[in-house]
Amino acid sequence: MSDTSLFDEVSFSRIWLLAVATYGVGDVVTTIALVYFSPLHTEANPVIRQAIMAFGGGGFLGLKLLVIYACIGISLWAGVGDDDRLMFYAPPVLLAAVGLYTTAHNLGLLLH
Repeated sequence: MSDTSLFDEVSFSRIWLLAVATYGVGDVVTTIALVYFSPLHTEANPVIRQAIMAFGGGGFLGLKLLVIYACIGISLWAGVGDDDRLMFYAPPVLLAAVGLYTTAHNLGLLLH
């Protein structure tokens, strides 16, 4: 990114760090705890449930990585290519929001 860019590399890195921490780590760890260590719970998302049934934990992690990489691609392709600030920042913000919600929800299930 050049000095004349509308986008800030530091803020981009920070929001992606938050997205990966919540969606990529928080949700993954709490989902694994629920699915593999709690006899009372199963995965609610049918796509992720099928991936786990077909490929185990690798399928689950593969889907998570696919979503993260797709969102990075959208950010860079649409955001930078079209100078669109919304498309530059929206994917990691959305992942962070989903990650925060699912992590909190999973923790609530684990604690009850």
